[in-house]
Amino acid sequence: MKIFIAGHKGLVGSALCRELSRNSNYKIITKDRSELDLLNKEEVFKFIQGEKPDWVFLAAAKVGGIYANSNYPVEFLLENLNVQNNLIEASFKNNIKKLLFLGSSCIYPKLAPQPIKEEYLLTSALESTNEAYSIAKIAGIKLCNAYNKEYGTDYLSVMPTNLYGLNDSYHSENAHVLPMLLRRFHEAKEESLDEVVVWGTGTPMREFLFSDDLAEACVYLMENKSSKDIGEVINIGTGDDCTILELAQTIKDVVGFKGEIIFDTSKSNGTPRKLLDVTKINSLGWKAKTSLRDGIILTYEDFKNNKNIRL
Repeated sequence: MKIFIAGHKGLVGSALCRELSRNSNYKIITKDRSELDLLNKEEVFKFIQGEKPDWVFLAAAKVGGIYANSNYPVEFLLENLNVQNNLIEASFKNNIKKLLFLGSSCIYPKLAPQPIKEEYLLTSALESTNEAYSIAKIAGIKLCNAYNKEYGTDYLSVMPTNLYGLNDSYHSENAHVLPMLLRRFHEAKEESLDEVVVWGTGTPMREFLFSDDLAEACVYLMENKSSKDIGEVINIGTGDDCTILELAQTIKDVVGFKGEIIFDTSKSNGTPRKLLDVTKINSLGWKAKTSLRDGIILTYEDFKNNKNIRL
C-alpha cells in the first residue's frame, strides 16, 4: 500500500512516518519542498496522478504560536487554504481511496463550553489571535465533508489538541508555548540566569498531546474506521489539561533550572481554556498513552540532540 505524507518533516508528519514505518506492508512516499511545491496546483496534480497513492495524510500546514498568528494572518490564511485545496482536489480527481485531514483545536469557539465537543464547531466567535489559521482549517473540514456528502469519498478530519514532541520547532517567538518554554528554560540554565519570563498570567489551561500518540490515533482511524464512523470531525487529545503555570513548573523541573518563573501580564493569554472532549475517539477504541511529564522528557532529549537545526 502506497501512502503519501504531506508535510513529512514537520512535527506531525515525522511522527506519522515513524508510526507507519512499523508496518512493512506500507510504502511511505515523501517529497521535500524543493521537490514538490504544495502551493502549486499543477505540480500537486501531476504528482498525485503519477504516484497514485492509496492513502494521503495531509499534515502540511503553516503553523505557529500566538505571535506568529497575530502578525502574519494573510500568510496563515492563504498558504493553508492553497495547500489543502490542492491536495484534497487532486486526491479526488485521481480516485485516492482515503485521505486524512489534520486540523487543530483552535477551530473551536474561544468561549466554548468545556470540555469541547465536536458539535460546538461554528457555534460562536473564534479566538482573534489565531482566527486566520482557524478559518483555513475549518474550510478544510468543510471541504472534506462536502466531498464525502456529494461524491461518497472517505475523507477523515481529525482535530488534535495542542501538540508537542520530537522534531518540533523551538523558535524564540514563533513556536508554540511548550517548545518555546523548553528552549527558554534550557537557555536560562546554560546562561545561569535567575529567572525565566513566561507570557500572560499563567492561569489559562491547556491540554497537550505527544505527537507520537497523535500519529498512532491517525493510523488507527485510517486502518479501522471510515468517515461514517467519525462524522464530520473527531477530537484527538488526552482528556486532561493543566495551567500554563503548571506546564512551566514541569518544564523547569525536567530541564533542571533553579531560578524563578516570572509572568509578563502585558502579554495576551489567548483562550482561557481549551480542553477537548475525547469521548468519541475513546469509544472507538483509542486512548492517549504518554503522560505530559514523560512526553516532555522525550522532547527535551530531542531538543538537546537537534537544537542547532531546530531553532
